[in-house]
Amino acid sequence: MSFVRFETMAKVVELGSFTAAAEALNMTQSAVSHAVASLETEWGVSLFVRDRKKGITLTDIGETLLPHIREVLNRVEKIQQEIALTKNIESGLIRIGTFASASACLLPKLLVSYQKKHPKIEFKFYEGTYEEILEWLDSGIIDVGFVVKGKADEAFDLLPLMKDKMVVAYHENHRFKQQPIVDMEELADEPFIMPTGMYQSHVEDIFSEAQIKPSILFEVHDCTTIARMVGEGLGVTIGPELFLKTQQLVKISHLNVSHHREVALACPSLTQASPAVKAFFDVAETVFTRIQ
Repeated sequence: MSFVRFETMAKVVELGSFTAAAEALNMTQSAVSHAVASLETEWGVSLFVRDRKKGITLTDIGETLLPHIREVLNRVEKIQQEIALTKNIESGLIRIGTFASASACLLPKLLVSYQKKHPKIEFKFYEGTYEEILEWLDSGIIDVGFVVKGKADEAFDLLPLMKDKMVVAYHENHRFKQQPIVDMEELADEPFIMPTGMYQSHVEDIFSEAQIKPSILFEVHDCTTIARMVGEGLGVTIGPELFLKTQQLVKISHLNVSHHREVALACPSLTQASPAVKAFFDVAETVFTRIQ
C-alpha cells in the first residue's frame, strides 16, 4: 500500500478537485485519478462522488476512512522527522491553524524566533474561525492551532500565550476619544455594531454582567467589516484589543469592567507530537514569557 496514494486522496479532499490536487502535488491529473482509482479498486469501495454541479465530494465510507488516512500521514511525517534528527538534519512540515488577529500579531513573532533555530522546517497556514480551528485539530488537518481557552480546554493540550483585553472601538472623532476609560453605562444609548462571529459570546457576557442592553443597529459576522463600519462612524463596537489596535480607521479605549479572552496554542497531544511541533511549543513558551 503506497503512502503516496493516501497523500493524493487527502489533497483532493483538501482542495476539492483532482486538477488542483495535481498542481499542488506536481503530478498529472491522470496520475491523481489513477492513484484514487487504485485505492478504490484495492478496497472495493467508492471514495468520491463526482458530480458536474456539486463537484467532488466524499462518499460515506470516504468520510469514515479520511481521519484514519490523515492519521497515517501524520505518523509518517513524525517518523521522517525522527530519522532526520538522528542524522542531525532537521526537516518536516508544521500545519498551523490561526484566526485573523493571531495571524497579524502573534504568529510573526513566533515564526521569527522559530526559524532562527530551525530554518529547514516548513509551514502551511490555515486561517479560520475558533470553531473551524478546533475541527481542524480534531480531524488532523492541522498540527497546531491558535485557540481561545474555554473552548478547547479538555480536548487538547494547551500552552497559554496571552490575555487579550476586550475594548471599545469608535470613530476617530467620536466623543469617546477624550476618555481612556469608557463606562459601560455610556454604551447603553450608543448605536452598537454587534459581532456575530468569533467573539460574540464575550461581548454578550460583558453586557449581561453590566446589566445593560445594547442598542444594536447592525449585526455583522466579519470582524474586518465591523472595523470598517466603525471607521465610517456607523456605530461603536466591543472587541479584542489584539485585533482592534491594528485597525487604522478606528480608535480604542478600555472599559470600566475587566474582561478578556485568553489565547493559547493547542495540539491534540504534545507527548505524541512530532519533534518539530514540540520545538514549536518550546519556542512559543520562551517568546511569550519574554513578551509578558
